[in-house]
Amino acid sequence: MNEEDLQLARALVAHEEERRAVKAVNIDSGCVSLENNTPQSKLKSFRRTRSLNAPSPVQQFGPCGRIMKNSTMVMTIQDPASQRLTWYKPPLTVLVIKKVKDLSVYSPFVQLVEWLIEEKHMVVFVEAAVIDDTHLDQFPSFSNVKDKLMTFRDGKDDLTDKIDFIICMGGDGTLLYASLLFQQSVPPIMAFHLGSLGFLTPFRFNNFQDQVNNVLEGNAALTLRSRLRCIIIKKGEVDASDKNSKEKKGSTNLLVLNEVVVDRGPSPYLSNVDLFLDGKHITSVQGDGLIVSTPTGSTAYAVAAGASMIHPSVPAIMVTPICPHSLSFRPIVVPAGVELKVSVSPDSRNTAWVSFDGRKRQELLHGDSLRVTTSIYPVPSICAQDQISDWFDSLAECLHWNVRKRQKHLDELTDLTHSSSNDTLDSLEQAELLEKDG
Repeated sequence: MNEEDLQLARALVAHEEERRAVKAVNIDSGCVSLENNTPQSKLKSFRRTRSLNAPSPVQQFGPCGRIMKNSTMVMTIQDPASQRLTWYKPPLTVLVIKKVKDLSVYSPFVQLVEWLIEEKHMVVFVEAAVIDDTHLDQFPSFSNVKDKLMTFRDGKDDLTDKIDFIICMGGDGTLLYASLLFQQSVPPIMAFHLGSLGFLTPFRFNNFQDQVNNVLEGNAALTLRSRLRCIIIKKGEVDASDKNSKEKKGSTNLLVLNEVVVDRGPSPYLSNVDLFLDGKHITSVQGDGLIVSTPTGSTAYAVAAGASMIHPSVPAIMVTPICPHSLSFRPIVVPAGVELKVSVSPDSRNTAWVSFDGRKRQELLHGDSLRVTTSIYPVPSICAQDQISDWFDSLAECLHWNVRKRQKHLDELTDLTHSSSNDTLDSLEQAELLEKDG
């Protein structure tokens, strides 16, 4: 077979493979048949439905290559844009979390609690410290419902399977506190903006009755905010990654919504920690510390340390150094399915300190390790509008993202007489003479 025959054979094989691929394409998934090569069909191939999921990639590459089929290829990911709240039975119990030591929250809190009990006939849970707050005594209506409130104490009472619905009143800290209270499945959270920043609190309290009614009727979009499972393995304890170990042990096992921070603590020396990804040593971090954050946490401490802002529906883990002793150490984003391990380097001059969403701060000694993975228990945050609008509204209102003065448009007459790049000193002098003569 000569070269011309070989090229003809390859062309025939390529045409046959293309024909088979066209038949296998599901047009409903957003792909367009290759048999129609009109300009209009090419334009349609770039159009996407309103989906937050990436398009499913083609699994064949060229005439011969394709992805090997295996059992792990079968995976169903729900489109975040279609995630909406529904109740399979009417919610009866609601946990109300309010911001502490803020006088402006007392009046809205009393209005909400009284309405939930008297109008909606719901069982309302509050923290025990709220009942003991003397500032609430100045509201006569609160005394009518005070005895009907159910209380709990953080760290002593287990709220698992007792709460159907959570309402936060305050700033982002109230949502972080709700995440801390529920270390497994979290009830849907509706957050009212009554705090300082309010990046995670999209609802305004003005017409709270209508908004709560809409949520109770199931008319709301959800943002599933991923959390990180953080386990500290002390030196001498069973290693969670050891295949021979039958159980996981750890002195600390927490879920965080924003980030876990490893820093140098009170030591004047640089922190020196080793970073592993799925058991492989990636790098050693020398600097003030390291931030491992969720997409939700990307707009918190991480963005102040130079990280990018990631939409909370993106499945990812962010790794951001804090003031690294290297100009080339940039923040990175890794897949949500990996396991990160952080440990103090053997030759480090000092230990490290770890905090989880700003709480539970503790020392990480030589030989200890911190394991971080994506948890299967997200925080279902109720949207005021939808996943996209809420996030970009928060970027604009809270962080003033890309806020600047608008560039002035060029006026044609002004441009010709004053701003033209062709103007010379002679032309300007002539213009001045003409004005004088006029």
